[in-house]
Amino acid sequence: MIKKAIVGLGVVLVVAVFFFGRDVVSYVRTSASYVTGAVHDTVPVEFQIERARNLIQGLVPEIRKNLHVIAKEQVEVERLEKQISEAEAKLGKAQEELVRLKEDLATGKEKFTYAGRSYTATQVKTDLANRFERYKTSEATLGSLQEIYDARQRSLEAAREKLEGMLASRRQLQVDVENLEARLKMIAAAQTTSEYNFDDSKLARAKELVRDLRSRLDVAEKLVDAEGHFQGQIPLEEPVPENIVEQVTEYFQAQNPAPGHLVQD
Repeated sequence: MIKKAIVGLGVVLVVAVFFFGRDVVSYVRTSASYVTGAVHDTVPVEFQIERARNLIQGLVPEIRKNLHVIAKEQVEVERLEKQISEAEAKLGKAQEELVRLKEDLATGKEKFTYAGRSYTATQVKTDLANRFERYKTSEATLGSLQEIYDARQRSLEAAREKLEGMLASRRQLQVDVENLEARLKMIAAAQTTSEYNFDDSKLARAKELVRDLRSRLDVAEKLVDAEGHFQGQIPLEEPVPENIVEQVTEYFQAQNPAPGHLVQD
């Protein structure tokens, strides 16, 4: 069934190319890309963050593997270093012995004694020649060992730098994921706050009632004040002037002290 569907799709594509040209291929690719992007956008961000965290955690076996390789290479480099040190010591001793034999032969003697045994000049010359060949071979071997050591040392340093870079990148990725998760939580909290609708109808009714009560009390206070001012009689609370005529006379005399301006009856 699947085979038939695939064959059918191929036939449709061929026919479409035949009638509509090769542009239909780009249409198909664009549609596939659009569908892929749409599917990707539907994946929850929480799932993607957890997926990123798992991918970062998945780096641990690779890091451990690299650590093992580096440790093994470090052991080999240390072994080479020890081998070179021993070879240098042997080469130094061989050089001292060559110089001694050369200097002995330079004296022109016919007999030489070494370690309690006597040797002719010819024997010493032969031994010197053999020692010299071995010395040159050992020297070349030491040079090769030094080159191998230098190469492996550079390789080890490169591996260490690569591992340190991987560790640093992993730490940075962990920080990035934590920051993304924190931002997601902040966005979720903001969305929760904005989407939560408070029922403020009762609050509005309470405010309206308080305004109404305040207005009624204001009106009542105005009425009380009006009744006090327009009751049509002299308030008993204020003292009555003893002699109004004298008060008027004293007032105008203070402004204009000319005699006879005001005559008191």
